[in-house]
Amino acid sequence: MKLSRSSLPKKMPSAKIGLLLAVPLCIAGSLALARPEEKATPLPSAKKPLPAGGKTLTGEAALGAWDTDAPGVRRKITLADLPRPYATPTIDNGPHMVSRPEGAMPKVPEGFKVEAYVTGLQNCRYVTTAPNGDIFVVESGPERVKVIRPSTDGGSPQISVYTTGLSKPFGLTFYPSGNNPKYVYIANTDSVVRFPYKNGDTQARGEREVVVNNLPGGGKLRGGGHWTRDIRFSKDDKRMFVSVGSISNDHEKPTDQDDRRADILEFTPEGKNERIFAYGIRNAVGLAIHPKTGQLWCSVNERDGLGDNLVPDYITHVEENGYYGWPWHYMGGQDDPRHVGEHPELKNKVITPDVLLQSHMASLAMTFYTGKQFPKEYALDGFAAEHGSWNRARRTGYKVVRVPLKNGKATGEFEDFMTGFVTPDGNVWGRPVGVAVAGDGALLVTDDGTGTLWRVSYVGK
Repeated sequence: MKLSRSSLPKKMPSAKIGLLLAVPLCIAGSLALARPEEKATPLPSAKKPLPAGGKTLTGEAALGAWDTDAPGVRRKITLADLPRPYATPTIDNGPHMVSRPEGAMPKVPEGFKVEAYVTGLQNCRYVTTAPNGDIFVVESGPERVKVIRPSTDGGSPQISVYTTGLSKPFGLTFYPSGNNPKYVYIANTDSVVRFPYKNGDTQARGEREVVVNNLPGGGKLRGGGHWTRDIRFSKDDKRMFVSVGSISNDHEKPTDQDDRRADILEFTPEGKNERIFAYGIRNAVGLAIHPKTGQLWCSVNERDGLGDNLVPDYITHVEENGYYGWPWHYMGGQDDPRHVGEHPELKNKVITPDVLLQSHMASLAMTFYTGKQFPKEYALDGFAAEHGSWNRARRTGYKVVRVPLKNGKATGEFEDFMTGFVTPDGNVWGRPVGVAVAGDGALLVTDDGTGTLWRVSYVGK
């Protein structure tokens, strides 16, 4: 039976006050919204990074931070590792952004090379690759899309403005799938629009068409609601998925459109027959379709206010009609302490995600590696950008992680792939947002801290 909005329980406000407001995790910092008696604690001094290539870190060792990150470090977090709520204070520890230090470069595994492919971008967020190899970058702040065409002779890429005048754009994809798409679809914060497209277009060839005109929108400021919207089509091109994040941290700001938030919505490619595909997903910033299984996957920012290690962000395949807990419960069927006793009928329906990440990493866009350049063990593995924490005593995130898969199923582990965006004294100079596979098989990463499109290639050990 299909799940409709009317079949969902009405989301009710929490009875508690003084809780976290909605925080768009794409920005640095936040209001200090701990319980009244809690105060921020200083950032602990850096620890020596753990050696790469060893065994998978589990238990308490898996709950590390930026100063234990290094390419190749692998972690696995399980339900048994989760602490009780409020085991640690909730504090404001937003990143202190600094200019990229002279000579500083991200770190990648042995055998890989990283280069600043394009610099000078503005609030570069989403990135994807057209079938002909053109790179589409969404600059959410200036509300425009740029096309970056790689050079065929090793020179500088050609950069063009594809379109402007959007509304807090984020996700972008092509339709139909295959080598000859007819449209570029862009997910604004409050709508989905499309442009006629032919391979090689560096500027929109026609007027925009509004496909969905009433998505619940969001603002970029704290308390304005999660604003990013991603968009993907099913493998058979019959269904269009759009992610819509919550307007608040734990549903303390209910609205008349709440049943359309903290969901992944489904439409036809023409924007018809809206329904809820999955719900209780606080903020699925990134969507991806597994190239072989056709399963929908997502990269999710979970809630704040329960301590350093609750609730883990996650990456998972998405079950149709599935319930993922927000706001009343969280993974393992645990009650959120701010909603004890609310909606007991849903408690046993909570789906535990495939990969639990470190809490507050701010997991953003994701992709699957479909290229041929990397070693074969990387084939069809997931990659996700971790924008970085704002409310954890020891910073976490500020990196790109690899999600190993076997036969299309996650192992539950995640591995540091691209690190080094934090200085030895704990300041932050780079924040990954988008990930995509280039036409030549390199991995592309947008960094809205420096306005850089990074390119990671494999050169051999």
